[in-house]
Amino acid sequence: MYRDDFNRISRTGVLCIILCLALGIANIFSFNAILIIFSCLCIASAFVILFIEVPFLLRICPTSPKFDAFIRRFTTNWMRAAIYVALSAIQFVSLVSRASSLIAAAVFLLFAAIFYALAAVTKQEFVGSKTLGGQGVAQMIV
Repeated sequence: MYRDDFNRISRTGVLCIILCLALGIANIFSFNAILIIFSCLCIASAFVILFIEVPFLLRICPTSPKFDAFIRRFTTNWMRAAIYVALSAIQFVSLVSRASSLIAAAVFLLFAAIFYALAAVTKQEFVGSKTLGGQGVAQMIV
């Protein structure tokens, strides 16, 4: 996989952030209590993905050491695929309550998981993007 392929994966991750945040906010105003809970989980997922995809935020945002250690686990493609599958599964479970637009977030999270899994299967190492605050940006600041 070339560097440009990883940029596509990162773009999918950024799209997941936007979708999870927007759809979580949009569905939080429903009158279904279970859907409100899944909407809150979708918003929380957006922030977890934000810290995973933009590691620069760990340096500038005041976070706890436990949260930092949790986010730093997801540096390999396999681990990123695993977290995206888990977040996607949570959103797919929201369909038990009723069909909602949260399915779009679940599908795109699944796409991102598939992309990271394909990169891991082909034994491609993760390449941090300077645009999203990868290693290059962190070195410039320190």
